[in-house]
Amino acid sequence: MQRIILAAAGGFALINAAYMWAATPHWYATLPGVQMTGPLNIHFARDVALAFLSSGLALAWAALKTDRSAAVCGSAWLVFHALFHIWIWSHRGFPADLIALTNFTGIQLPAAAVLWAAFTLPRRALPLTPHKA
Repeated sequence: MQRIILAAAGGFALINAAYMWAATPHWYATLPGVQMTGPLNIHFARDVALAFLSSGLALAWAALKTDRSAAVCGSAWLVFHALFHIWIWSHRGFPADLIALTNFTGIQLPAAAVLWAAFTLPRRALPLTPHKA
């Protein structure tokens, strides 16, 4: 189950990264709440796309190789991003609107699932190698 969650979240992050990079103005204009953050800054949006790319690659690797370290590293951006969006939501007065729903389903829920998957992923047994003096 953990590997499925990691693979799905990794795929989601990679698709989001590609969308943000290749269609930045469209991403900015259509994603609920993004325009509230200020005018479009293509450089900044593509920096964020690279964070999603890094996270997605780490999560895909974690799913493929059952690598807990990669899963934790890949989840870091998603979790910190989710916490930041909860902070933003609190400063908006916790409204139950389309932006909150989009954040919950597209940011907080995936981050929580990936964090759970990362920390409950079975550890791989490392091969025993002789210690060289």
